[in-house]
Amino acid sequence: LELIDFKNALEQFQNLVDKLIIQKTKESSGLYTKDEDEINYDKFYTTTRTLFGPAVKDHNVQTFFRKIISNLDERPEWLEIFGCFIGESDGTSSPSTESMVLLVSEKQQITHSVVKRKDVIKGIVKVPILHFTVTASQRGVLTVFSKERKSFSSYSFYFHQDTAWVTGCDFLPNLKYVVAVTESTVILWDYKSKESKNNGFIIKPMKNCLLCVCTVTMADNLAKDTVLMGDVKGYVYLLTMTNDDFIMKQCKTEKESQFKLMESESFDIFKRKLHDDWVGKVKYISALKRFGSCSTDSVNSFVLDDIKRLEDNLPVKEFSVPKGVNAFTYCGKAKVIVTGG
Repeated sequence: LELIDFKNALEQFQNLVDKLIIQKTKESSGLYTKDEDEINYDKFYTTTRTLFGPAVKDHNVQTFFRKIISNLDERPEWLEIFGCFIGESDGTSSPSTESMVLLVSEKQQITHSVVKRKDVIKGIVKVPILHFTVTASQRGVLTVFSKERKSFSSYSFYFHQDTAWVTGCDFLPNLKYVVAVTESTVILWDYKSKESKNNGFIIKPMKNCLLCVCTVTMADNLAKDTVLMGDVKGYVYLLTMTNDDFIMKQCKTEKESQFKLMESESFDIFKRKLHDDWVGKVKYISALKRFGSCSTDSVNSFVLDDIKRLEDNLPVKEFSVPKGVNAFTYCGKAKVIVTGG
């Protein structure tokens, strides 16, 4: 289609959708009276094919119509009428579609019950060097699954808190601690301690509700670890910890968890507001020597820059994505960053 004709056809199609939504809304409330302008599926199909011709497929028109009438509050994007979000299938199933499935070998199931009822896993991190996996549940259960002699063993503890929920976790490779964040605290669990299974530290209070955490992996210093954190106000934090901090800055011990308290004010925590909405994920990409952070903010959706930008006010490299970004990852082989909104 010519560009001008397509814009005109698209406007007419959107008017058709608007009329259909109004009609179905009136029908659901019992206020609609049938007349010659009634839009049923046949009329919707004929009008759509007249506007766009062979550019639309029958099954895409049918799916689009079904989506409209099933949820009048959230109309599908007009791109879906062309199957842009569905794939290049012809709408029919056949045995050949099985070849599109990636088959994997049977995996070992871990039968250990990590969490109890009404609890969910909020973070899972693989630590390849030590051959184990760390998980954190919303209600405060941190667990390490260690693969030894082709079998899994696990050890965990329950971090007691009043109302704060755990929102993320990671592993500190140099200090050998499990780090997790709640809405107002940073938890450091010494999983290898023989003195007490609940031995560790708590850094608090954090001013805003923390939503995510990740470790900055750099081989320049084996005596410290750095983490990035994101909160509900759009701030990204940079916190560096050393073994000396655990000796010099601890205060009193939490009776129920044997955790030692450390005041957040005793740390040099850098923070910078990079987004105008919740920070959904932070990640340090070692191959690029850059950190990334994403948000549902439509203007400052994704930031990719040096962690030094968290310590100064220089401009950052940021990208705008409609409706924001919820997740992202980097593929070193393809040298691309993929975002999901």
